[in-house]
Amino acid sequence: MKTMYRGLLIAALLLPFAAHAQWLNYPDKGIPRLKDGKPNLAAPTPRSADGKPDLTGVWAHEITPVAEFKRMFGASYEAESQAALIGMELESVHKYALNILVDFGPNDSPLRPEGEALMKKRAAERRVDNVCHGEYGWPVAGLLAEPFKFVQAPKETMLLYEVDGLHRQIFTDGRSFPATFEFPAYLGYSIGRWEGDTFVVESRGFNDRTPLDAIGHPRSEDMHVTERFHRRDFGHLDSEMTFDDPQMYSRKFMVKVAYELVADNDIFEMFCSQNEKDRVHMVK
Repeated sequence: MKTMYRGLLIAALLLPFAAHAQWLNYPDKGIPRLKDGKPNLAAPTPRSADGKPDLTGVWAHEITPVAEFKRMFGASYEAESQAALIGMELESVHKYALNILVDFGPNDSPLRPEGEALMKKRAAERRVDNVCHGEYGWPVAGLLAEPFKFVQAPKETMLLYEVDGLHRQIFTDGRSFPATFEFPAYLGYSIGRWEGDTFVVESRGFNDRTPLDAIGHPRSEDMHVTERFHRRDFGHLDSEMTFDDPQMYSRKFMVKVAYELVADNDIFEMFCSQNEKDRVHMVK
């Protein structure tokens, strides 16, 4: 499996990317401060008018330790790190963006033979001249170097990704999923509810065109994902993602990702083709 990382790094990391935020260091009056003026990320969780935790804010995923990447890549770690430097540093990408099943041992993977065959087929057909994120979707969009933004409203919560300007609508107006999805979507369809102080998001109606990670673990149109978000204090957001896709995986599996508030900043627009310089350096 480690030999597959070279191709995924070329495809996923040698990409133009936006600098974090246009409004840098713009002080938000709603952020609690320490005596030195820095944001107090340990302050109490903010709450909306209905008393629920307010998830609104710009968030960046936790940093995967270098030791974990060395475990994933083994002896090839240094070479992979140097390859990634053309676009973004390897350590700015979460490990699950590269391999959603990295925590599973080789004899414990839930990937079905059908999923493995599809994964190998797509890897053989993959082009290396695509410098945009287009062949990747969710959850990769929230696990690269760029942050994302929660915007919480009474009947709908929005997730705005800096990556490719992607967005998700999470409806909290009491609607249910339709019996069938006429138009399966790259980011699926999402409805949300509160369980105490935890925001639970159910997503269905995905298409099967994008993988779950850069290494290419597949998904089917039957995939069902449950996310659980808990803002434990002002500056820290914990999440769980549970994937249920019986066509591709023998059982459900879950990953946990923690996020930290990117205070006094905002996301910025991204157009992949703007000022693109990578294509000429790619392997033909």
